[in-house]
Amino acid sequence: MADTTYEIFPSTGFTVTHFLVSADIKKSLDFYSRILGGKVVMDGENGTPGIVQLENTWVIINVGGGPTDDKPNVYLAPPKDGGAVSGFMNICERWKGLGAEFLTEPKVHEAETRCYMRDPDGHLIEVGEAKK
Repeated sequence: MADTTYEIFPSTGFTVTHFLVSADIKKSLDFYSRILGGKVVMDGENGTPGIVQLENTWVIINVGGGPTDDKPNVYLAPPKDGGAVSGFMNICERWKGLGAEFLTEPKVHEAETRCYMRDPDGHLIEVGEAKK
């Protein structure tokens, strides 16, 4: 349940948001709050989108839909093919102990160590740590 005393929009500056299309808003809200540690600020009740704050980023989670007058040839749907990716989020923490399932164990690269997990709808999330 969302904390209704929480200020949803900042009074100065701007907010960065990442919009995700979900087949099940409640399941996605649970993932982004329980697994990733975000704070649910809108619970997706009564046909509204859900919103989770992850540090300085807001994740808007909503169901798909058909074209609209401002995007006449575009429809929104969760990923259908786990091999095809059109975007992903980069975030830096470790959540395996909370139930996240990673595609591989973390891989050490020249500038960072990283691995990937998927949310309940199949959106790809990169988890990495920069080398110091």
